Amino acid sequence: MRRGREIHLARRPVGLPTPDDFRIVEVDVPDPGPGEVLVRNTLMSVDPYMRGRMDDRPSYMPPFELDQPLDGGAIGRVEASGDPAFSPGQLVSHGVGWRDWSIVPARHVREIDPDAAPPGAYLGVLGAPGWTAYVGLLDIAALRDGDVVFVSGAAGAVGSLVCQIAKLRGHTVIASAGSPAKVAHLRDELGVDAAFDYHDGPVAELLAAAAPDGIDVYFDNVGGEHLEAAIGAMRLHGRVAICGSISTYNAVDPPPGPRNLDLVFARRLTLRGFMIRDHRDRFEDFRRDVTQWLREGRIRYRETVVDGLERAPEALIGLLQGENLGKMLVRIEEGA
Repeated sequence: MRRGREIHLARRPVGLPTPDDFRIVEVDVPDPGPGEVLVRNTLMSVDPYMRGRMDDRPSYMPPFELDQPLDGGAIGRVEASGDPAFSPGQLVSHGVGWRDWSIVPARHVREIDPDAAPPGAYLGVLGAPGWTAYVGLLDIAALRDGDVVFVSGAAGAVGSLVCQIAKLRGHTVIASAGSPAKVAHLRDELGVDAAFDYHDGPVAELLAAAAPDGIDVYFDNVGGEHLEAAIGAMRLHGRVAICGSISTYNAVDPPPGPRNLDLVFARRLTLRGFMIRDHRDRFEDFRRDVTQWLREGRIRYRETVVDGLERAPEALIGLLQGENLGKMLVRIEEGA
């Protein structure tokens, strides 16, 4: 019997998670049953939405259970298969991460092509974050000719691709991020038209200086003060695609909502939240277009990689504190 490790939720965090909220557990790893695949994981993803699942409250996904492993996107190689569609050695993606071995229903496993892009890209720019950026900007925000686009959390896995797709289509892009290094990355590497560090003053003032004539689209990864500032800067018939609200995820008390919602009807704005799982019909379009843009060198991406499954909690905590540039990944040690 193989032995493996899993990261369990030891207790529900209050505010920002701490290492004591997690526990690493050794378990037996059986052979896969019919219709299942055993995967030895090499990379796993940590994402902002995971913080919400650590709380026991109603949401769009069920909460993580106490004393049970967390889960999320992962990449690995098939070790054994109970389904004829998969063979040992194939490189695949799936959603049962936070462990070094995963038993996964074959219908939830997707083969990936390492010749098209490095494996980590399938958890970032070619995975759920990239898909979210693509659908959110093009479909939810209904990007139109001439739009001025504002992106918060713009140096992260989702925001960085939103910026680049908008630039590819000829739009003016304003971006916010949480450090001078991230602002420099957005300006110098991703080519946004203006970027600011939201720590430098009230977001409404910083946005007004960067976009004095207002904005048409806001891609919201942050919520809170950023959302209020974007509503205030919106032009007539502006659109907001609400992807997340990371500024509120660790709040102990419910944060106040935007104080200027009267502008929603005064300026005929559209604010629309979305979940990428509702847009599976767009996955093939997304994967085709972004793979092509990568091949042509028209977009680029960054990764922040933490080594060792045991450091996955550290990676998630760092992500929630804005320590990542681009996609946050955990490289799982082979043979550990």
